[in-house]
Amino acid sequence: MASHADFVDYVAEQLGEAGSIRSRKMFGEYGLYCDGLFFAVICGDQLFVKPTPEGEEAFPELPKAPPYEGAKDYIWVEDVDDRETLIALTRLTCLALEKQPKKKGGNDCGL
Repeated sequence: MASHADFVDYVAEQLGEAGSIRSRKMFGEYGLYCDGLFFAVICGDQLFVKPTPEGEEAFPELPKAPPYEGAKDYIWVEDVDDRETLIALTRLTCLALEKQPKKKGGNDCGL
């Protein structure tokens, strides 16, 4: 099931305090960027954040699941109404991703 633009807009609004949030439609689903950094996907109207050791350590109660068949596990944020958790997880994730070495020849779509 493809995600709905109104859900994506709501999640982006919830994340507004984390940085400059934008979405990009990809294969009927959406990639999310914070300050230009790809950090999450929305698939089937569900939010999945890239896993990092920092995010997993800070939020061990959040489950992990693949956003689509054949994908690696991401952190699944079921409660997108919890703005405080969304913002904290996004900030931690993006800080951790910024520190990771850049992959050569890869793409940033995440799907």
